[in-house]
Amino acid sequence: MHAALTERGHDVLSAVEVAPRASDDELLAMALAQQRVLITEDKDFGELVFVRRLPHPCIIRFTDMPRAEKVAAMLDLIERHEEDMGESTMIVVTRNRVRIRHGTG
Repeated sequence: MHAALTERGHDVLSAVEVAPRASDDELLAMALAQQRVLITEDKDFGELVFVRRLPHPCIIRFTDMPRAEKVAAMLDLIERHEEDMGESTMIVVTRNRVRIRHGTG
């Protein structure tokens, strides 16, 4: 997904490259401070947002999708829902559904 987004002019950082040992809390804080959208498959970010109510940027979580489908879904999400990708938003993308929750956390 990194390459597909970069090729289309998006400023993309990979946690593996930038902060490979960072905790989820640290990644969340880093993305918020840098005003980045955090893209993940990790459901633990839901706990940070809904249970611990941590401030956060837009988080996009993909579930149960092969890589090629995730890339296509992300590009479609940008095309159709870029205006929904504001701070404190959680977006969950599955094969059949996009769920957007504003003001989470």
